[in-house]
Amino acid sequence: MFASLSARIRSLASLFWREVAKFGTVGAVAFVIDNAMTWILMHGALEGSPAKARFVGASIATLFSWVANRWWTFRHRRQSNMGRELVQFLLINGVGIVISTGFTWVARYPMGITDNNVLFMAGVVGIVVATVLRFFAYRFWVFNAELDEEPGFEDDAEAILGDPRQGAKPAETSGPAPEAVRPRAEP
Repeated sequence: MFASLSARIRSLASLFWREVAKFGTVGAVAFVIDNAMTWILMHGALEGSPAKARFVGASIATLFSWVANRWWTFRHRRQSNMGRELVQFLLINGVGIVISTGFTWVARYPMGITDNNVLFMAGVVGIVVATVLRFFAYRFWVFNAELDEEPGFEDDAEAILGDPRQGAKPAETSGPAPEAVRPRAEP
């Protein structure tokens, strides 16, 4: 039983770190999209409106992020109701956009900073703060499949309780861990 529990914990930790890595990759691409659009707009069509430029850049990056997180990072946690999931995703990203735009706004207006480079960096700091919030909100609220539905759970339960389809008895607790409780390699 302890071997099965240990294998379950290792499996969940492995899944968590794979999700963090995928989220980080999606976030890095979204970061480039957000900041490239913001930079272009701050020095072009929205010159003199850095908060608006940050808002537009973040909105475009948000759309990319939803698609990539839904179909790659959290694909095993997707909700069956895609509309509800999108609304929750947009709410969380709305909070994130308010945070990153708010950092730029605070730097520009209350602090009186006018240098676009400094204003740009204020938005980057806001993105970092918002990213931590986003990861946990995505994982536990937006893409919220039950913990019992995590990949590998059925195998772990089967190893502890036995396979109900076969009428098997519970797995022995001594000796090496059954093959079924080892974390599965991702395709």
